[in-house]
Amino acid sequence: MPEAAGTSPIRLSQELTIFHDVAKALTSSLDLDAILQTIMEKMAEYFRPDTWSLLMVDEAKEELYFAIAVGSASNVLSQQRLKVGEGIVGWVAQHGQPLIVPDVRTDPRFSGRLDEVTQLQTRSVICVPLRSKHRVLGVIQLVNASVGLNEQEMFFLQALCDYAAIAIENARAVERIHELTITDDCTGLFNARHLYKTLETEVYRSGRFGYQFSVIFIDLDHFKQVNDTHGHLVGSRLLGEVGRLAKEQLRLIDFAFRYGGDEFVVLLPQTTKDQAVVVARRLQERLRAAHFCQEQGLELEVRASMGLATFPTDAQTPHDIIRQADEMMYMVKNSTRDNIGVASRGLVEK
Repeated sequence: MPEAAGTSPIRLSQELTIFHDVAKALTSSLDLDAILQTIMEKMAEYFRPDTWSLLMVDEAKEELYFAIAVGSASNVLSQQRLKVGEGIVGWVAQHGQPLIVPDVRTDPRFSGRLDEVTQLQTRSVICVPLRSKHRVLGVIQLVNASVGLNEQEMFFLQALCDYAAIAIENARAVERIHELTITDDCTGLFNARHLYKTLETEVYRSGRFGYQFSVIFIDLDHFKQVNDTHGHLVGSRLLGEVGRLAKEQLRLIDFAFRYGGDEFVVLLPQTTKDQAVVVARRLQERLRAAHFCQEQGLELEVRASMGLATFPTDAQTPHDIIRQADEMMYMVKNSTRDNIGVASRGLVEK
């Protein structure tokens, strides 16, 4: 590391200690929040700003949100969002260049909107982008810190930001790998492997707190005819559209899985049998009303045989609850099709 003129041995020692602490955090943990917290705390310890924050880029909305905010207005800031390009921090996110503004009153890029919300007064700003290849992942912002940084201090600040970018990319890579292991490629739903892990958790939770939960096993009727008539690409597209339709009918706490082939499973936590029948009817009605693969110039209609079972009245283990729902589905499949079979009750009237 090149030593800039005027950099004291004490400051150099402090920098080396901080680098060591940050590197240790990076190599000893995959907890992104903990790593970023360490980086931001060390940065604040060195530069001593009034407030400091880490804003992450929401690429889908082209906005910045406060992932970490420290200071008297942190609670208020955590609810705020900025457009990419808005204010000094938005400009840095848009252009990917660091910016030191000793007096924000003289900079036309400054936006006072957050000062109005927080009732604080920004005098100076240091903003440094967190970059990965050609993308800006976020921006670290120091408000009312010492400005006029020398070359050594600017090098140190950029290095800490590079560490933060590495931590974010590592965490996202781990998340992507995890998603690949639990997600079905064709439908985007969770896969059967994740189903049984989720069921184990739900059995434990529901047993401990005295909850009921229900499972709906879904099998598409005559799906083989779609593959035979239109080909497997259309069949895969149909499965994806059915998966999305099913997910749209569920609550945030519910789960949808592709079990295999043309079979799906819906897990409804804290849901009684009667409530689950209502959900199954809604899914049935939506399937009956929908036309699939329209982008391929088709108007495919889909029906499904469904089986429903409830914990703990019908079964007390993950495999048994699936087996009960599966058996009820086959009862429908082997009789009327396009209907709902309910454990301990039989067929639901069409």
